[in-house]
Amino acid sequence: MSQVETGKKVPNFSGQATSDINFKLSDYKGSPVLIYFYPRDNTPGCTQEGKDFRDNYAAFEKKGIVIFGLSRDSVKVHENFKAKHEFPFDLISDKEEIICQLFDVIKEKKLYGKVHMGIERSTFLINSQGKLVKEWRKVKVKEHIAQVLEAIETDL
Repeated sequence: MSQVETGKKVPNFSGQATSDINFKLSDYKGSPVLIYFYPRDNTPGCTQEGKDFRDNYAAFEKKGIVIFGLSRDSVKVHENFKAKHEFPFDLISDKEEIICQLFDVIKEKKLYGKVHMGIERSTFLINSQGKLVKEWRKVKVKEHIAQVLEAIETDL
């Protein structure tokens, strides 16, 4: 499967998600979809990012945008994370990194001097026709929600 490109149709993909959802992108044809990739449940940055999407959920809902978070954590871990923070959206599990590879978000990272491969915090906005209209890579949580809210006003 080739990687996604802005302005092009995103290939259909699927994955297990919270709420017993077998996510398939094709099931959301006709609705814009926002997918944010984050490194790990229950870490400070990832928790804040999820809360920012939660706290601004009404703005996305008003535009008909369906939000999904995605990390390599299991569905069970996702269910607990979602419940703990009352996220109104579902979280997709990508333990095998298939979706991560499609979106090219697995990158070499350094933590405490050790190098490992992990998810680079990234967000993708797919329009109702299935085209990737906006991507954010190397996301900084603090200013990210404002950037995304601005984009949904101008890019959809």
